[in-house]
Amino acid sequence: MTLRFDRDGPVAILTIDRPKVHNALDFETSDALTDAWIRFRDDDGLRVAILTGAGDRAFCAGADLRGVGDFYKKLSSSQRLRRSEQVPGLGGITKNLTIDKPTIAAVNGFCLAGGLEIALACDLRIASENASFGLPEVTRGIIPGAGGTQRLPRLIGPERALDLILSGRRIDAEEAERIGLVSRVVAHGDLMEEALAMARVIAENGPLAVRAAKAAIWRGLDGALE
Repeated sequence: MTLRFDRDGPVAILTIDRPKVHNALDFETSDALTDAWIRFRDDDGLRVAILTGAGDRAFCAGADLRGVGDFYKKLSSSQRLRRSEQVPGLGGITKNLTIDKPTIAAVNGFCLAGGLEIALACDLRIASENASFGLPEVTRGIIPGAGGTQRLPRLIGPERALDLILSGRRIDAEEAERIGLVSRVVAHGDLMEEALAMARVIAENGPLAVRAAKAAIWRGLDGALE
């Protein structure tokens, strides 16, 4: 299994378990994440989800380019377009799958490329002090393709997003907190304890109110203030 699904009362814990390749996402793992998000979404006993990576070195280093790249090279441009419009995005939550419950990314170690993009697709991000973040796609001749060019500017502003995306540089956890990419930074050994504490506080609140508040915030960002 490349993904673990655990329960802690009303909290679902999704752990990407490919530490030997820095928890990079192949199709098997991405599909497993899609199934896990749907399982979380449809289980009324679960109110909050935490996404993290196994081991100490990485949350997720992005797509496993060996298998994913070979797959997409076999598709025509029209086939790639149809797939992008119909299939849930990288990690299940970057596109074509709506989840109305709160999601938290507990980021340990590398959070790069598609790994940062799935963290951006979560509602909240908490980082350990050893975390590092970046969208290095331009250094490989491509662009952030799983929402990075859209979600990052909305979160930290266009100028800071351009700085990170056009340079491809990495930032540490301290800078990520300073620019608003993560809500808090904690000691590495305290990461999951802090993420669970955050999740439990949210889970104690009225579930319908929490969902409605989340919907109001995200939908409101796309509309006029009135």
